[in-house]
Amino acid sequence: MGLVERVNDEMKGALKSKQAERLVALRNIRAAFLYEMKKDGASTLADEAAIAALRKLEKQRQESIEAFSKGGREEMAAAERAELAVIQAFLPSLADEATTSRWVDEAIAASGATSAKELGKVMGALMKAHKGDIDGNLARAIAAKKLGG
Repeated sequence: MGLVERVNDEMKGALKSKQAERLVALRNIRAAFLYEMKKDGASTLADEAAIAALRKLEKQRQESIEAFSKGGREEMAAAERAELAVIQAFLPSLADEATTSRWVDEAIAASGATSAKELGKVMGALMKAHKGDIDGNLARAIAAKKLGG
């Protein structure tokens, strides 16, 4: 069963069990999926595209949580955290720091980078090989450290 079908099924379950917060989060996920489908007129969405849409939603929620926390709006931040938890339940886990570090070493070797000025080449190779499996911010920090930046 694909991600789109899983979200639809869980949405029905949340509706039946009257889980209002979960239902809101699932509807937002479904709306993001529908938006992606309408871009190219598709009737369904491949799991890779669905994961990309979920990663985008995840990033948006994290930014919202940070903004609400800085602004003293903890009730809004809590609502965003709840929605983030639902989104993350559908996402595959990202590589840990040790795996990311190993992939960064491989990307540095493959790109031939020798200085921090060539960080873009390393990140390009890394994201091309491991886009859905790696945290870009963590990878950038590790690569910059290894390249002396």
